[in-house]
Amino acid sequence: MHEPASPASWRIALPHTTAAVPVARALVRTALTDIESSADTDTAELLTAELVANAVEHTRGQDPIELVIELLPTGCQVEVHDSSPLPPGDLTAPCPPEEPDPWQEHGRGLLLIRTLSSSCGHRPTESGKAVWFTLPTRGCAGGGPGVS
Repeated sequence: MHEPASPASWRIALPHTTAAVPVARALVRTALTDIESSADTDTAELLTAELVANAVEHTRGQDPIELVIELLPTGCQVEVHDSSPLPPGDLTAPCPPEEPDPWQEHGRGLLLIRTLSSSCGHRPTESGKAVWFTLPTRGCAGGGPGVS
């Protein structure tokens, strides 16, 4: 099902359906275990699910979504590639223009990514864009939220 690009990274194509979300959660946990990352796997699963759900919801067509998980010297980085060149809302803003309505189902994903990752962003790719976040290793000095 997957073919590791190197001992420290995974690249996986996912279907452009909501079924990709739980699959991505399981894959990120497995990949972080496989590449022996000490990043917080629960947080990685949650943020990966948000990125994949956004890619499915906000891009048209049936092109696969690609999940890339990479071990970094100070943690891990997860990217989700999709076919839309449009940027993902205001991913890097320090705070949203207005707080999400607690009664709405949508509107918290990017806030979670900004709050729980040590860094996040997006970049154009040849076929659309990649949206990414990084998580520090647990116990890393100066680490971000969720680091013990």
